[in-house]
Amino acid sequence: QVQLQESGPGLVKPSQTLSLTCTVSGNSITTNSYFWTLIRQPPGLGLDWMGAISYSGSTYYSPSLRSRTSISRDTSKNQITLQLRSVTPEDTAVYYCARLVGGTDGIDYWGKGTLFTVST
Repeated sequence: QVQLQESGPGLVKPSQTLSLTCTVSGNSITTNSYFWTLIRQPPGLGLDWMGAISYSGSTYYSPSLRSRTSISRDTSKNQITLQLRSVTPEDTAVYYCARLVGGTDGIDYWGKGTLFTVST
């Protein structure tokens, strides 16, 4: 059974960097064909795709967030890390990591999500 668990501080101050770690179990993040995806949902709004890192380490970013976002991985820990720089209250959202199956664009596993609030 594949499980994804998001973690990180729940409160971030404006202008600081939001850091989220996604720990994956039940599947190596280097397994061929999978893309580890970061998605967020602001309160009352829809899902917002932020970016992804592939099984080979290639990264992909939303054009609207590219300048502020970095996605990396630690294969020894089977973890994905998201960093979102220069946050504002508009970055307040539930942040999810998910596994996307290459070639299908379908997500088959989601983490439970974690709320990050940007506030003083």
